[in-house]
Amino acid sequence: MNSRRTRVLKELNLLPVWRQKSNVSEQDNRSREASDTQEESSGMIHSAGDHQPIQASDQATWLLLKQSVTDCFRCQLSATRTHTVFGIGDENADWLFIGEGPGAKEDETGEPFVGQAGKLLDQMLAAIGLKRGDNVYITNIVKCRPPGNRNPSLNEARQCEPYLISQIELIKPKLIIALGKVAAQNLLKCDDSISSLRGKVHHFSSIPLIVTYHPAYLLRSLPEKAKAWKDLCFANATMQSLK
Repeated sequence: MNSRRTRVLKELNLLPVWRQKSNVSEQDNRSREASDTQEESSGMIHSAGDHQPIQASDQATWLLLKQSVTDCFRCQLSATRTHTVFGIGDENADWLFIGEGPGAKEDETGEPFVGQAGKLLDQMLAAIGLKRGDNVYITNIVKCRPPGNRNPSLNEARQCEPYLISQIELIKPKLIIALGKVAAQNLLKCDDSISSLRGKVHHFSSIPLIVTYHPAYLLRSLPEKAKAWKDLCFANATMQSLK
């Protein structure tokens, strides 16, 4: 089994994977496994844009991870959700945008950042020459809607953390953008204010991370859009320095 897939399975408590016995000889099994390994290592699936191709084994891990989120009942959010909201976009993206959690429309559709906040995020992306799905992946700290659009609790975020970490490991982004205080504090394991976190390059593991305002907050606080624009310019300059 692919080592990355094994790690994901272990994080999600899905090991061991049981296989039904058959009458095929042990030698035949070894030959088949060797053939499967060779096919897996040679299989490539190309994503949009001029990026590295995605291994076929990664696609299998994506499918497994998505199904695990769909079937998840780790915390109380599962009791009130309509749909899980896994994430969307280029699975080999350089840019990874992470918000706090789904809202009502996201819960209805199963897609992150739809509605007015989603439209504003699309405008923010366009302002720096990006668009949803093209070298951009979008997800949240938690994959189910907190009732009443409240902030996710620490326990809820921790229960969803293995899914997010697995997404980050699979995408391998060059830059993470934390959208809002909740996302920033969970990713950076801190309780600092968003004003103190903006304008700096932080790191999640070894990946550069920049903090800006959540689009839903900007819809309520229009004067802060100018600050968000500065954050986006800073993020774009940081990305250029990474190439």
